[in-house]
Amino acid sequence: MSFFTLHVAGVTRHLPVRQISDTLSIASFVILGDAELVVHAAAALKKKLPEADYLLTAEAKGIPLVQELSRIMGMKRYFVARKSIKPYMAEPFVTEVRSMTTQKKQILCLDRAEAGLIRDRRILIIDDVISTGESIQALELLVREAGGQVAGRAAILAEGQAAERSDIIYLEKLPVFPVAD
Repeated sequence: MSFFTLHVAGVTRHLPVRQISDTLSIASFVILGDAELVVHAAAALKKKLPEADYLLTAEAKGIPLVQELSRIMGMKRYFVARKSIKPYMAEPFVTEVRSMTTQKKQILCLDRAEAGLIRDRRILIIDDVISTGESIQALELLVREAGGQVAGRAAILAEGQAAERSDIIYLEKLPVFPVAD
């Protein structure tokens, strides 16, 4: 197995490189459970973020990052777009997304009550990694549908061609690895 050494926000991690399709491998970056990395990355990312009223992420890998960002930014609330409609959701806002790592269509949804809190507010969209941008686009659609304004898009890492985007904020680039024939 090969590894990619990542240095981000003063933390070093050795990420296993995993093949996700016939033509592509990625360095597996998982922040779930990595409290040290989340704390350091949130502190570094906070310095780059524009002002906003709330943070929004997609379930589940972005949750620890928005939790820590909310805490250090003094925000009392953040939002998580769920990957399925829950029984407690009243008239949810729903959009579809195709993620590079799941490679199938998923839904993202917000409860109407949460959408009401987003209306007329500046929302920062946060993720652990921005790759194809599909998840970010789906979250933007939810924000606009709820009547909010996207204040920015940010992640710890920009993977592959996402690092060339000028509309995202990130800490480090993460390469992708073509599979040799």
